[in-house]
Amino acid sequence: MFQKGLNKVLEPVNEIIYGINEVSNGNFQVKLPIKDQSDLGQLTARFNDMTEQLSLLFDRVTTTSKHLGKKSQEGRQTSKFEDVIGEMENIIQKTKILKELQRAEKMNAIGQLAASVAHEIRNPMTVVKGFLQIFKSKKELSAEEQMFVKLMIEEMNRAETIINDYLSLAKPDMENTEKVDAVVLAHKAMDLMNSYAMMSKNIELETVIEDEITVIGNRSELIQVLINILKNGIEAMKDGGTLRLKVYKKEGNGVFEIRDNGIGMTEEELARLGTAFYSLKEKGTGMGLMVCYQIIERMKGKIEVVSEKWQGTTFTITVPLDEEVE
Repeated sequence: MFQKGLNKVLEPVNEIIYGINEVSNGNFQVKLPIKDQSDLGQLTARFNDMTEQLSLLFDRVTTTSKHLGKKSQEGRQTSKFEDVIGEMENIIQKTKILKELQRAEKMNAIGQLAASVAHEIRNPMTVVKGFLQIFKSKKELSAEEQMFVKLMIEEMNRAETIINDYLSLAKPDMENTEKVDAVVLAHKAMDLMNSYAMMSKNIELETVIEDEITVIGNRSELIQVLINILKNGIEAMKDGGTLRLKVYKKEGNGVFEIRDNGIGMTEEELARLGTAFYSLKEKGTGMGLMVCYQIIERMKGKIEVVSEKWQGTTFTITVPLDEEVE
């Protein structure tokens, strides 16, 4: 009886997890059945609304490509996010003006999506996760059922991370621009990543500071960028190595140089880095690095990447110096 009741509760949860996985894999045509008007039923309806909004975005990109004279292969309409990003990149190459217009359109679509998804999905997801945690604590569950519930909770956590990345794009926190001590920030970021590095095998952290440096930017967002890229560097060094953060001045900018000797990237992988929904991680979405690029760009800085397969990667982050101090 308990098992039957558990299965009845977990069935809609499993469907939602399935839908989240499909979206993460680029399938935005997925539709979930709405069986009732409960919280889970409303969550399912909102999920379907989200996929419809993304389908409209695909249509707009396809139409723009046709106006530019680029025909879809065999008249096929774009249906996967990777295809859409490819179309966007082709449009970007036409002119600098089109590049800015297309990026603005894409960011606006993501911002609108974030506004609806955050409120309508994050709160019900918290309720669902709470019930899953209650089920997980029950002794009547078998080891296999415990594992299934644990996997669902992990997928819920990953979905929340994706939603938070969308919110970072939709609601930039640039009103709090201030003078930031780059040296203190670099040490803080490395201290925060020290325990994460210790969890991996044979990874050493090295910090090289050349001078006292003060930059202009948003302190919380800048450390978010450093932590994200440092974490990626640690994860890229599967066989251990040294992760170095170097801070110095160059041509009116403060520079954070992060270098690892991990698996590196090919030219093709490097060219697509920082675009939405492209990631070298098994369960990555690419949103983390895209957020980093947007944050630094809003600070009037830039991110440059040099990498060679199996030889490591170097991220160079430049942010304007505080002219009053310099």
